[in-house]
Amino acid sequence: MLFQVAGYQNSGKTTLSLSLIQQLSAAGLKVATIKHHGHGGKPDIAEEKDSGCHVSAGAAVSLIEGGGRLVLQAENGQWSLSEEIDVLSCFKTDVILIEGYKKEAYPKAVFLRDEADLELLNVLANIKVVFYHDPNLANLLKDCAYPVFQREDDRGVTWVLDYILNHV
Repeated sequence: MLFQVAGYQNSGKTTLSLSLIQQLSAAGLKVATIKHHGHGGKPDIAEEKDSGCHVSAGAAVSLIEGGGRLVLQAENGQWSLSEEIDVLSCFKTDVILIEGYKKEAYPKAVFLRDEADLELLNVLANIKVVFYHDPNLANLLKDCAYPVFQREDDRGVTWVLDYILNHV
């Protein structure tokens, strides 16, 4: 089961993702995550560690295991979301949560910070639920075609959990 958490930076995506990871794991599901590094450039890796040195020396992929932890670093021109999903498929998870990649068409929760973000409701595909931050949006979203929750409303998290659990 794939589910996205989408929205602009600082909209609340990570808070929901962390809650979902904890609760789905507690329910006995094996959860994987993909997070789009939307800050520009490559995510940080420990360049001075052996795996970082291997990648710097030209290794396309470096895998480290220790104490049950597996760390994978891979270099590619650019990874598509489908390639990232393929990489995770070998772990045989029940759920893959995707944070970001808002333009992909997987079922998603959309986070709106303010009125300017409302355009997301017209351009994103497969929206299942909407979360908002600015209280002024409540009135603007009253006729929304999707379930709508204030960002801190626990009923929204429950709605997403139920959706995922009913589609696993």
